Amino acid sequence: MTPAEALAAELLAALRDAGAVPVATDILQPAETLLDLYGEDIRARAYVTHDPTMGEMMLRPDFTVPVVQAHMREGAEPARYCYSGLVFRKQEGARAREYLQVGYEIFAREDPAQADAEVFALFSRLLAGRGLRPVTGDIGILKSAVAGLETSDARKAALMRHIWRPRRFRALLERMCGQGPLAEPRAALVARLRVGEAVEAPQIGLRSQEEIAERVARLIAEAETPPIPPAQVRALEELLALKGSAPAALAALRAQGWDALAPALDRLEARLAALAGAGIDVDALPFEASFGRTNMEYYDGFVFGFIAPERELPPVATGGRYDALTARLGQGRAIPAVGGVIRPEVLEALS
Repeated sequence: MTPAEALAAELLAALRDAGAVPVATDILQPAETLLDLYGEDIRARAYVTHDPTMGEMMLRPDFTVPVVQAHMREGAEPARYCYSGLVFRKQEGARAREYLQVGYEIFAREDPAQADAEVFALFSRLLAGRGLRPVTGDIGILKSAVAGLETSDARKAALMRHIWRPRRFRALLERMCGQGPLAEPRAALVARLRVGEAVEAPQIGLRSQEEIAERVARLIAEAETPPIPPAQVRALEELLALKGSAPAALAALRAQGWDALAPALDRLEARLAALAGAGIDVDALPFEASFGRTNMEYYDGFVFGFIAPERELPPVATGGRYDALTARLGQGRAIPAVGGVIRPEVLEALS
């Protein structure tokens, strides 16, 4: 047993002691589910293979999706699960492409703030004394801000899809407020399409003439949509850049007076109270509004991480709330859920 494997066993035992039931999932997972959830982008991050009987499969990129599937199929509620095993992700540079994850998941309908606090406080205790920096965020606040923009539903949907891709999100936002390097050329092209002027180009790919016509109609509708108001764009940019202590961030967001954020801010306030009740010093707890935007796309509320300061290492631990994922995988059922993972090999590297 390697030192990282021994540490994983130790962590798993601690999670079991916290009341979690150990579960196991197959290393090979059906690709169809992940592709339905995340689209073709997941191929850039996962190892894909083909089974002559099962069809397209992926080496397990994460535990959460199969754990959710198993729970929604046959689990009782409330439930707490823990697990340990390898996951596989394509990486740039020298980062590990297969590594251990130890995780903890809660499925409970009662008091989501308490469940958020339970997971974070448990991880905080397990990782105490390691010199790690905690950080928190809330994808739900970002999604509420996008939903509250004065623009079309199509534009909101596009921004929602790319919350987890900051560069793409920024490019879309610039285009939707009439800025960016492609704004003028795109406007000129759409103007030609609007008056029915032919655009000379070969027909490439498998799209039919009808699909191309629908795309042209969407482009024209997009061009006729008024720009997002500059004041709302500035408020969204300020939100994305917000960093500070959690109570200070909450106060700053309240002071913005953005009505669309009120329910999400109420949830943040309840979470901070629950964290304080769990023994967390919330006055010293960092909050970054953009934290979690490059993680797996199922997080839709509270997110957190534990990071080694001034070390070129991946986060030691990450986690968050993923209520919407249970609805998508639940075949008509849904249940609030939150969890997190620890990377024993990264933690062991700190020793």
